[in-house]
Amino acid sequence: MPDPGAPVSAPGARPLPVPAHGGAEAEAATEAEERRISYARAFLRALPGLLIVAGVCFDLFAPFDYAAGPLFTAAPLVAAPLFSLRGTVLTGTAAVVVVLAVHLGLGVLGKAGEVTEVATVVTVAALAVLINVLVRRNVARLASARQIAEAAQRAVLPEPAARIGGLDIAARYEAAQADAFIGGDLYTVQDSPHGVRLVVGDVRGKGMGAVTAVAVVIGAFREAAEQEPTLEAVAQRLERALSRDRAGREGPDAYEGFTTAVLAEIPHGSGVVRIVNRGHPAPLLLLPDGSLRELQAREPALPLGMGDLGVWPDRVEEWDFPPGSTLLFHTDGVSEARDAHGRFYDPAVRLAGRVFPGPGALLSTVTREVARHTGGRGTDDMALLAVRRPGRPLSAVTTSE
Repeated sequence: MPDPGAPVSAPGARPLPVPAHGGAEAEAATEAEERRISYARAFLRALPGLLIVAGVCFDLFAPFDYAAGPLFTAAPLVAAPLFSLRGTVLTGTAAVVVVLAVHLGLGVLGKAGEVTEVATVVTVAALAVLINVLVRRNVARLASARQIAEAAQRAVLPEPAARIGGLDIAARYEAAQADAFIGGDLYTVQDSPHGVRLVVGDVRGKGMGAVTAVAVVIGAFREAAEQEPTLEAVAQRLERALSRDRAGREGPDAYEGFTTAVLAEIPHGSGVVRIVNRGHPAPLLLLPDGSLRELQAREPALPLGMGDLGVWPDRVEEWDFPPGSTLLFHTDGVSEARDAHGRFYDPAVRLAGRVFPGPGALLSTVTREVARHTGGRGTDDMALLAVRRPGRPLSAVTTSE
């Protein structure tokens, strides 16, 4: 097995330098950040108890003119958004009981100032319970909204089967926006009489307009993949579908909308892959010996939806796809991910010289490394699709010209 730390070249592959940054450094920074978050959470969980203890110490050792009421009232308020309802009630009860015990021990239980302090702690404890109920209700509503979003994702962007047409498949979608499940990136795989066909793309823009365009592209592809005899014809069907969709829009999307996409076709029983690239990042071919190739389009083409600017006929390019190899398709959320110093994550450089047991392991590695590279501060959605051709590796592999 090749050493995963050293890139391995293959015939037809461009030289890939050893990564100079972002590996161990990014991993160490991520682990340090995770430790800081863990310590902060532990401190917040312990804070209500610490406030009560501090209030007791203050009342016992400070002059009688000073009271620790603010410390006791802060304890249930801190607990309200962090603890369960039971935990909040127990914290509020503990604060009230401790205040009464301290005042009783000091012999000041019946004084006006101390009675006011106890009443204040009781009132704030009750308010903390109310706050906790409202927070839990909002959390339940958010969970319901997340379930709806997940259902919408499965409807618009379903997870492909793990095996299609004799090929091993894995897909991953990572939304840049927290609690979002779908955006402008897309992928789908479909078996057809002409072979296994797939599309990976990135719609310009964000929000519901981008989601609508995703649905248009995927719907048109599913129909065209089954009916059209060539991959070029499939691309033209997508072009027409986006043009129709754009005609019904208003504002900038009516004349600025487009979708970068790469379409691929893997004929049944054949060791090749045919690709049409419409302005999308080049797929990567990971060979079983650890070498890697970028399947760059020899004739660049405009993205889908920009046919009004001119007519450029789609041209299929054919590449060898030997047994044991894996094709990796991704959107620019991967290749344009930046670290704190503005340096891009280059999947070709990072993956060269490494061997993965399957497409799922490959995607897990890429998403984990991108998260480390960006420090969890990604600004773009990220879609990945990996396709592996099972079988015994060939001793020599060359690119079809």
